[in-house]
Amino acid sequence: MEPVKPYRPNVAAIIVPPEYPDNKKIFIAERSDISGIWQFPQGGIDRGETPEAALIREIEEEIGTKKVEVIAEYPEWLAYDFPEHVAMKMRPYVGQTQRYYLVRLKPKAKINLETKHPEFIDYKFIDVDELFEHVAHFKKPIYETVIEYFKSRGYL
Repeated sequence: MEPVKPYRPNVAAIIVPPEYPDNKKIFIAERSDISGIWQFPQGGIDRGETPEAALIREIEEEIGTKKVEVIAEYPEWLAYDFPEHVAMKMRPYVGQTQRYYLVRLKPKAKINLETKHPEFIDYKFIDVDELFEHVAHFKKPIYETVIEYFKSRGYL
């Protein structure tokens, strides 16, 4: 029997602006450790923490606000393997299993990337169709799955 691969439980946020649904642009941020690589805010789920609690905590830790509302959730956990150079830093995990949420910034929410442990150096709101010009190759299949799901349900 093949051993079970250890995946890190994780949440990810597809953030839309307060003007949603009139404005369906999505938030992406440039990683501080890899120039030119953009992604959605995401992070691990702590022991005993619910995915929803982790989502709000991670959004606040990464973009400096927790003033968001959950609009929708992807119905399944999605897993991907890290490339070898990432896996070496993330041991014992070989990848992540993620829960994706579509969230709207509340009016007056202020994005601040200068957090306690900054993960991003820049951010922007883009059209969904521009997303795949910016993200890391190993995340594209998951992002495609999630974006297609939210598009097919009329959210994006």
